[in-house]
Amino acid sequence: MRKLDRTDRMILDILQKDGRLAISELASKVNLSTTPCSERVKRLERDGVIMGYYARLNPEHLERNLLVFLEIKLSAKSGDVFDQVAKNLSAVPEVLECHLISGEFDYLVKARLKEMSAYRRLLGDLLKMLPSSASSHSYIVMEEIKETLNLDVGM
Repeated sequence: MRKLDRTDRMILDILQKDGRLAISELASKVNLSTTPCSERVKRLERDGVIMGYYARLNPEHLERNLLVFLEIKLSAKSGDVFDQVAKNLSAVPEVLECHLISGEFDYLVKARLKEMSAYRRLLGDLLKMLPSSASSHSYIVMEEIKETLNLDVGM
C-alpha cells in the first residue's frame, strides 16, 4: 500500500466531516483539479483507506435513546469459543460494536435500545446464546459527551 501524503490526509479529513461533498468542492479545498482529486479518492477507496460512507442517524428519532456498554466474561476460552461469540454477537442488530479485549473481562459490547426493558431482554438473550458466558457487567450511559468515528489523520 502506498504511503499517504499530505493531500491524501487532507482529503480524508474533509471527507470524514462531509462524505457527501462534491468532488469539485473537495478538489478546490485541497488545491487540485477535479480529475486528480477524483483519482485520489478512488485510490483511497480501492486501497481500503476509505471503507465506506454512511448517514449518521439521530437515535432519538428512532426511539433508541438507551445506550449501554456491557462487559462479558467467559468461563472457558478457545479459538472456537471466540469464533462462536463473534458470530453470535455480530448477528444482533442492537449491538453497534463488539470488541475482544484484554483484562478482567473478555468482551466489551456497545448497544442501543429503546428502553430498559428491551435491554433486560437483550442481556438475557445474549447470555443464553453465548457459549460459556460466566458473568457480565453493564454500564448505562446517562449523558453522551462525545461520539465520533473521525480519526486524527495526522496532518
